[in-house]
Amino acid sequence: MLLAMDIGNTNSVLGLFKANQLVDEWRIRTDVNTTVDELGISVRSLFHAHNFPVGDVEHVIISCVVPPVLNTVERFCRKYLGIAPLVVGPGIRTGMPIFYDNPKEVGADRIVNAVAAYELYHQASIVVDFGTATTFDYISDRGEYMGGVISPGIMISCEALFFKTSKLPRVEIFARPKSILAKNTTSSMNAGIVFGYAGLVEGIINRMKREVGPNLKVVATGGLADLISSECPAIDEVDDHLTLKGLRIIFERNKKNP
Repeated sequence: MLLAMDIGNTNSVLGLFKANQLVDEWRIRTDVNTTVDELGISVRSLFHAHNFPVGDVEHVIISCVVPPVLNTVERFCRKYLGIAPLVVGPGIRTGMPIFYDNPKEVGADRIVNAVAAYELYHQASIVVDFGTATTFDYISDRGEYMGGVISPGIMISCEALFFKTSKLPRVEIFARPKSILAKNTTSSMNAGIVFGYAGLVEGIINRMKREVGPNLKVVATGGLADLISSECPAIDEVDDHLTLKGLRIIFERNKKNP
């Protein structure tokens, strides 16, 4: 079995593949202070709770945008799984040319998403990833990574609002607002956050289409993709497992051509 690990700034997603089938996934908090043994306990507990023997893991691939955590995760793989993991980065075969001023600056998760989108749809695409930051990445119809946009994530924007406005309450925003014309403070904030962020996403997608052409497949992924996508007609599809799928694809390409 293949364990795919996507280490993000806020959360880390673990996906377990049997052949090409994603059989389970888990989301845990990313903590730069986590030790190798703490991570080992967490992962072994998740496997045990779902009746997956840890010993069945034969390969591990990692995408990480938090450098201090990467060393811990690699050591965990060696100590608890007995496996030297494949880490997405320079020197890894992705099968995708990267047209960026400095390709090393592109986050591993953005490349993984781009690889998955092109492999799944084989057409020019935009991938919108709703993570700690929201990223917009353009892939050409020839399967080339052409660049994109980085904007503050929705939770970062919320935290700034809560922190800088002492009279406004901290509110949950994980629900579609009933109306743009809200009648109380909490509903007003919910409407402003969700509809306002949907407008940001819609605006960036439309600007990208004006620059590179309208015939694009727009795919969204990430924690709040479902919520925001419901208010963005420009988004064609939501794929919660896009990054995990991309990790599996990259693993297969390196397994065949090490």
